[in-house]
Amino acid sequence: MSPTRSAPKPGLLALADGSVFRGHSFGAARVGAGEVCFNTSLSGYQEILTDPSYAGQIVAMTCTQIGNVGVNPEDEESERPRLQGFVVKELFREPSNWRAREGLDEYLARHGVPGLAGIDTRALVRRIRDRGAQAGVLCTDPAQMNEAALIERARRDPGLDGRDLVAEVTCAATYRFDEGLWQGIDGQVPRRARPAPPLKLVAYDFGVKRNILRQLVEQGFEVTVVPAYTPAEEALAHAPDGIFLSNGPGDPAGVRGVREEVRKLVEAKPVFGICLGHQILGLALGGRTRKLKFGHHGGNQPGQDLATKKVAICAENHGYAVDAESLREAGEPVEITHVNLNDGTVEGLAHQRRPLFSVQYHPEASPGPHDAAYFFARFREMVARHKAGEAVTGAQIAAGR
Repeated sequence: MSPTRSAPKPGLLALADGSVFRGHSFGAARVGAGEVCFNTSLSGYQEILTDPSYAGQIVAMTCTQIGNVGVNPEDEESERPRLQGFVVKELFREPSNWRAREGLDEYLARHGVPGLAGIDTRALVRRIRDRGAQAGVLCTDPAQMNEAALIERARRDPGLDGRDLVAEVTCAATYRFDEGLWQGIDGQVPRRARPAPPLKLVAYDFGVKRNILRQLVEQGFEVTVVPAYTPAEEALAHAPDGIFLSNGPGDPAGVRGVREEVRKLVEAKPVFGICLGHQILGLALGGRTRKLKFGHHGGNQPGQDLATKKVAICAENHGYAVDAESLREAGEPVEITHVNLNDGTVEGLAHQRRPLFSVQYHPEASPGPHDAAYFFARFREMVARHKAGEAVTGAQIAAGR
């Protein structure tokens, strides 16, 4: 016989507009406050949980069943979850997966993250989609489960605008990263030969995902990761052949002092940016960013290459976007290379004179889709051609020339 289950404990999510969603709690018994967003991915909840880009947010999954494959160390994208709370329709407490090392409930409890299950996630998602992103408070602590007080707390939440959340997730010190893509059981997946000769790379950690670093290693880069606020001169002292700007959380305009350093870097080395790195690159080139109504979070976003008109299904996680008109006003010879077909937002940039380009979506796409993974090979090509003395530009590389 299976052991007797204890009765589910209550939990609730209170939104700033006065809405309250009651369910049962899991994970840690505490209160988490932040901007509520929804993710449309059908798999990879552990990668979502450990993506530092979710700092300051409560994440609701649209996939109805979460927890059935458990969690394991290999699938973590960072050392621990950074989000403020996790909301699901149906929680599986007992995983059925040979790779699982513990259940989702135990994992979140161990990391101090509150979870809420058993609510109508469709109603929650429609409210966010129709009314826009808003603050919420997720409570799993019975001693603090006062609806009126939690709604008021949600209304006082500072939100994401202007906050420097990168300071909460960036690494404390410089380190080397040399781990390649996971190969499965010994002999299960043939190891690919990495391009040679190796190239030196400095990666700025704004909240970097490990799979991005693994992809860079697989392209033959010797990766040195530096904290987000590293001066350009210090980064260049590592004698890199290229610079990478990582993903990260929150408002790019709130990240203090970084755009000025990136401006120096683009004048010295080839640069590739992903997500927040893409937005910071846009700011460094004189553009502006703006907040989206409810952001793009999920693995089914359509990104179109404007040169070829081809569409890739992309993984995305961002609440802000580069303003296209601001780039034109800045006067830099920058072209928009990719757009999101759902709302027309800027998904890619490339410089017409310098070796730099960026994408808003996640080409490393852990766990998937992998339609855009070719960008890492293109970055390798750009860096190698620049090192060989060729006057290569980001626009050439982004267009596959």
